[in-house]
Amino acid sequence: MNNPLTPPSDRQSQLSVERSEATRITVVGMILDAFLGVLKVITGLFFHSQALIVDGIHSFSDVASDLVVIGVMRMSRQEPDQDHPYGHQRIETLGTMILGSILIAVGAALAWDNTLRLLNPAAAILPEWPILVAALISVLSKEWIYRYTRRVGLAIRSDLIVANAWHSRTDAFSSVVVLASTAGAMMGYLWLDILAAIIISIIIVHIGWKFTWDSVKELVDTGLSPEETELLRNTAMTIEGVRDVHELRSRRMGQDILLDIHLVVRPEISVSEGHQIGMNVAAAMRGAMDNILDINFHVDAERDDDQAPTSEELPDREKVRQVLQKQLPVDLPPNSRIRLHYLKNHVHMELFLEADQEHQLPDAPTLNQRMQDYTWFGSLRIWYSRS
Repeated sequence: MNNPLTPPSDRQSQLSVERSEATRITVVGMILDAFLGVLKVITGLFFHSQALIVDGIHSFSDVASDLVVIGVMRMSRQEPDQDHPYGHQRIETLGTMILGSILIAVGAALAWDNTLRLLNPAAAILPEWPILVAALISVLSKEWIYRYTRRVGLAIRSDLIVANAWHSRTDAFSSVVVLASTAGAMMGYLWLDILAAIIISIIIVHIGWKFTWDSVKELVDTGLSPEETELLRNTAMTIEGVRDVHELRSRRMGQDILLDIHLVVRPEISVSEGHQIGMNVAAAMRGAMDNILDINFHVDAERDDDQAPTSEELPDREKVRQVLQKQLPVDLPPNSRIRLHYLKNHVHMELFLEADQEHQLPDAPTLNQRMQDYTWFGSLRIWYSRS
C-alpha cells in the first residue's frame, strides 16, 4: 500500500521552482567565474605570476562544472514519468559524485604543484603587487558566491548545488594561496606559504571526498542511520492498532526518503481498518521527518520473520468453500459468508449464517472434527445473526 507525499500537481510545481532557482544561481556563478578567469590569466601574464595563471585556469574549469550543474539540475528536477516513477533525483546524485571527483582532482593537482614548488622554491617567480589585487578580488567575490549558492542549495534541498558552492570556495582557497605566496615571497618566507597551500589543497580533497562518498552511499541505497530508523519505528509503535513493526527499510533519493514498512495488526480486523492504521502510521512518520517522499506499508496479521512464510499452496476461497461443502449434508445457504484467516500456515474459517439456518447444518465441533484430515485446516467457527 502506497501513500504519496504530495499531489502530482504540487510536486511538479515544486520541482519547477527548484529547477528555476538552481539554474539562476548557477548562471550567476558561471558569469562570475568567466570574469575572474579572464582577470586572473591576463593579470598573471602581465605581472609574472604562474600561480595566478593556474588559478585563472581553475576558474575556467568552474565554468565547465557550472554548465554540468545546469544540465544535471534540469534533468533531475523533471517530474516522475513511466520509466522513472520515483522521479529523477538520482541524476543529481550522480552529478554530485562527478563534482566531488572534480574537487578531488583539483585539490590533488594543487597539492602536487605546490609540493614541487616547496621542493624547489628557487623555481618560483617573484610576482608583482597587482597580483595581490586580483587575488583579493577573487577571494571576496568567490566567498560571496559560495555563501549565496549554499543558501539556495539548502533552501531547495539540493546536494548538487551545495557541492557546487563548495567548488566555488575552492577557487577562493586557491586565490588565498596566491595571496599568501605573493606576500610570503615579498617578505622572504615563501616556503611557509607553499606549505599552507598544500594544507588547503588537502582540505579541498577532503571536501570532494565527502561529497563523492555520500553520493556513492546513496547510489547503492544506503539506508537511514540507526538513530533515524529507531525514531521512525518508535513513531509507528505509538499508533493505535499497531502491535509490532517487524521490518523497516529505507533509502535516499537526493534529499528525499523512501520507506517500506511492515506493520503487525490484530488478525481479526478488516482490510479497511488495517489500511487506515497504515495511513495513520504514514502521517505520524511524516510528522517526525518532513522529507519523506514515499511510504509503502504492508499490513501483516502476524510476524512473518520468526516462522516459515505462509505457503502459496494454501487453498483459496473457492477451494475452501468446496471442501467445506463436502462435509455438509445440504448446500451452503446462498446468503452465507465465509471469512478466512491465513495464520501460521493454516486456514482458520468463520462461517456467518442467519439464525433460522442454525439447525440445517452440523454444529461447529462436528465440522471441526470432519475437517481434521486436511493438513492446512486450522479451525472453524460458526456465527448466527438474528434479524
